Amino acid sequence: MRGIRSLNNLSKRCYAAARRSDALTEPLPVPKPKVAAAPLPPQNVQVSKLPNGLVIASLENYSPMSSVGVFVRAGSRFETVENQGVSHVLRLAANLTNKGASGFKLCRSVEAVGGSLSVTSSRETMVYSAECLRDHLDSLMEYLVNVTSAQDFRPWEVNDLTPRVKIDKALAQQCPQIGVIEALHQAAYKNALSNSLYCPDHMVGHISSNQLQSFVENNFTTGRMALVGLGVKHSVLRQVGEGLLSSRSGAGAPVAKAVYRGGELRVQNNDDLVHTLIASQGGVSGSAEANAFSVLQRVLGAGPHVKRGANITSKLSQGIAKATTQPFDATAFNASYCDSGLFGVYTIAQADSAGEVIKAALAQVQTVAEGNVSEADITRAKNQVKTEYLMSIESSESLLEEIGAQALTTAAYQAPDAVLQALDAVTHEDVVKAATKFVDGKKTMAASGHLINTPFVDEL
Repeated sequence: MRGIRSLNNLSKRCYAAARRSDALTEPLPVPKPKVAAAPLPPQNVQVSKLPNGLVIASLENYSPMSSVGVFVRAGSRFETVENQGVSHVLRLAANLTNKGASGFKLCRSVEAVGGSLSVTSSRETMVYSAECLRDHLDSLMEYLVNVTSAQDFRPWEVNDLTPRVKIDKALAQQCPQIGVIEALHQAAYKNALSNSLYCPDHMVGHISSNQLQSFVENNFTTGRMALVGLGVKHSVLRQVGEGLLSSRSGAGAPVAKAVYRGGELRVQNNDDLVHTLIASQGGVSGSAEANAFSVLQRVLGAGPHVKRGANITSKLSQGIAKATTQPFDATAFNASYCDSGLFGVYTIAQADSAGEVIKAALAQVQTVAEGNVSEADITRAKNQVKTEYLMSIESSESLLEEIGAQALTTAAYQAPDAVLQALDAVTHEDVVKAATKFVDGKKTMAASGHLINTPFVDEL
């Protein structure tokens, strides 16, 4: 061992001296630069529909990261009176034991490949998305399919979700904006879209495993699903759809159409700030009318465009500033669904000046409905809508959501160029007509705060 150690301690001068003794008669070879590989041709979004009704959409962008999402028509609007809140509990149950893996194995396996598995929901859809390195997509895809098509709700695990449901509700109740939007939908519709995104108080802890299983069997079917991937070959997704997801074949339970009724819901409390949202029917998602309402929203003002800046350039802010000297905030509200829509104005004001702010905001919409809006305002609003859309699809998460939403609704994909052309086609007359529909339509109002000076909807 001593001899080996002594060899490690040989002076480096020996090697240097040996190298200097060699005569350099020829120049050292210069390595040739590597020829860059030719860029791969860009791909378009491919969409196909399998015989079992499953829609497959993919975009091969050659990214080292792959993203896959399963979009399902299983939002809160599909709940019934007996199982209200089931979609909220189902969203939290995504990491529980299923027929393919335990909850512990699911968590550790996703971590082992450096991936992520998440679940989001809205009133119309639930989205299960997974992201990982391209090399590990096959293993992560197996767990994604198990989560969406091999659920196994065990009563003791479902009962353990009750504290998390309560925490979700508590966090939502701390945000006045969420409460007002939830109240608006509850007052605006008789069914379907009136269901809350959160489990109602009387159902917390009372959603059973049988109710979860029944909801999944009625809604998680291939006829109501779309499998979407970024950085994935279309043929790979087809194999998954034809194989692993085929166990969910079917059209699912019939979908109830949302019925708009209009109304009012007021939440009286001691908050100094009054949050008010007044809306009427808007445009159906994907329609030309929905594009007109999107432009109208930017004409009126959809929020500041400078970080921590004021929304002083919007028509709502300019009009309200002339009516009151009290602090306020006002934006236009726009929500589109597959069979309905809501458009209105959202105001935040002091309790003493709430009435003035609300009436001044509605007066600005009335001004647009009378045609008092310039072409420059329309052009500016169009540019804002187009810019926001193009910037949103720059991220893989938003692009996956955009492709999935279109594939689930229309079994097709509209390229960005076509979307921009549709927005450019919105005319001055279309915007005025959208404003007129709001002014003449039956109103729905939701308000929260100290409502002593907040008018009722029939007084506006």
